[in-house]
Amino acid sequence: MREMVSFLIRLKGNAKPCILTEPLFGIPVNLYMPFVVLFMFGLGLGDVEIGIILSVGLGSQLIFAFLAGVLTDKYGRRWTTFIAELFAWSVPTLLWAFSQNFWWFAAAAFFNGARNITMVSYECLWVDEVKDSKTINMFFNWAAICMQLSVFFAPIAGILVQQHGVVPVVRVLYFFAFVSLTLKFTLLFFFCHETERGHERMEATAGKSIFRLLWGYKDVFVQIGKSSEMKRALVLLSLEGIAIMIIAGFFALFATQNLELPEAFLAYFPILRAAVMLVFMFGGQGFLNRFEPLKVMLAGLLLYVVAFVWLLSAPVGNWLWLAAFIAMEACAGALFLPRMRGLAAHYIEPTERARIRSLFHVIVLAITTPFGYLAGRLSDIDRQYPFILVLAIFVIMAVFTAFNVKRSVQNESI
Repeated sequence: MREMVSFLIRLKGNAKPCILTEPLFGIPVNLYMPFVVLFMFGLGLGDVEIGIILSVGLGSQLIFAFLAGVLTDKYGRRWTTFIAELFAWSVPTLLWAFSQNFWWFAAAAFFNGARNITMVSYECLWVDEVKDSKTINMFFNWAAICMQLSVFFAPIAGILVQQHGVVPVVRVLYFFAFVSLTLKFTLLFFFCHETERGHERMEATAGKSIFRLLWGYKDVFVQIGKSSEMKRALVLLSLEGIAIMIIAGFFALFATQNLELPEAFLAYFPILRAAVMLVFMFGGQGFLNRFEPLKVMLAGLLLYVVAFVWLLSAPVGNWLWLAAFIAMEACAGALFLPRMRGLAAHYIEPTERARIRSLFHVIVLAITTPFGYLAGRLSDIDRQYPFILVLAIFVIMAVFTAFNVKRSVQNESI
């Protein structure tokens, strides 16, 4: 814990405001997130329509991900992050706040897809100034900690939903999110500076059209294809993206409609998840950092498998059973997610970081997009089916990671 706090105090450059403004994102998002699907359900949308909206959002992300690297290089990390954040979050939160039917949600999902631009530009904004993988991993740990600490505000939403109902409360939460997120983006813009790498890329792309820069992706694609590490990261990121999308899209419906969990309880489960993850972040990272990251990731994936077997066997009305699932899933996430993202960031060649990261998102989204509609169809048949698919995905990821751990051990012994 001393190491974590010391790291935050010593942190300099753009990374510091990026971390310190995270609560302005995490708090409002965690207030409304548990009720997103129930909000749509309350306005008359069915399982298939929810699945279509997930696919619309993923399709939009695919388009914006393709543009992300080019826009980040041409217009700079700082300006691209500011404009894209407003487009991707401020506009959709207003649309969600006033949503009336399927088309409002579809439009908001399209705008929200622009967050894939910011996933590239925002990462470049701080990673450009970081020289070692340990600092990258520590940043991702702190980002996760900020998000998990924000979860403790979720009971406010649960109390309000219990008293006033899902639809009116979530409208207010979306409007609060609009204010808080817009403030975060503004503060980040004023307290960050354009990076040295950003200036170099802006100069290199000056006078070149967007179409010409997009054509340059062919060379980046070849570069990714030659790197076994980047290909490994792409496989895991794609499978992870499918699983997280399905969990986020259909867990609330499964828990409330099939397992008869009271809607207000959805605000309290994230607190348990956050508490477990924070124990790992503060109490276990020093110990876990002694082990090779792939081995820790494999342990997390195996725990994911156990957690979803547990979920699929849950008895109706037993909230303690679901609480145990949340705790196991949180432990698995604390083991797997920071190391997966840290490895992906570390494997990327620095001079082409923006375009490689952008192409990463394009490939991942091209793979994951059809699964939103598929999960909706599966849920319409039986709400257990999407989670059987998630279980299968984590089994595949575990086998794939185990193979890479074995190969890594063999290479070390040679």
